[in-house]
Amino acid sequence: MDRPESRCPPPGSLRLVLTCLLILTAVLTYPVLRTFSLWLHSSLTGSYVSGSYSIVFVNCPNEQIARDIARAILDKKMASSVNILPKTSSLYFWKGEIEEGIEVSLVGASF
Repeated sequence: MDRPESRCPPPGSLRLVLTCLLILTAVLTYPVLRTFSLWLHSSLTGSYVSGSYSIVFVNCPNEQIARDIARAILDKKMASSVNILPKTSSLYFWKGEIEEGIEVSLVGASF
């Protein structure tokens, strides 16, 4: 018959296991905590934080309005680039009905 002390872990092994779990938890949660802290800082200060990325999609009724919006965004340095994609087919709800239309899409990226 086994003696109870033979089934116990060696001294100090529990401390090692807990230390490994703490390190593993810190490593796995770091990206989530960093993302949350950048989002919180940007929300509270209204400023862009280097190291965060944003992509914005905007539909415009015609190409001239799309160019005006793209230039305004670039002039204010709110994006590093804006792509204008011609003739995008859109389906959307308007006043409770499904509508279809042809629009010009903008894709803006900020790094």
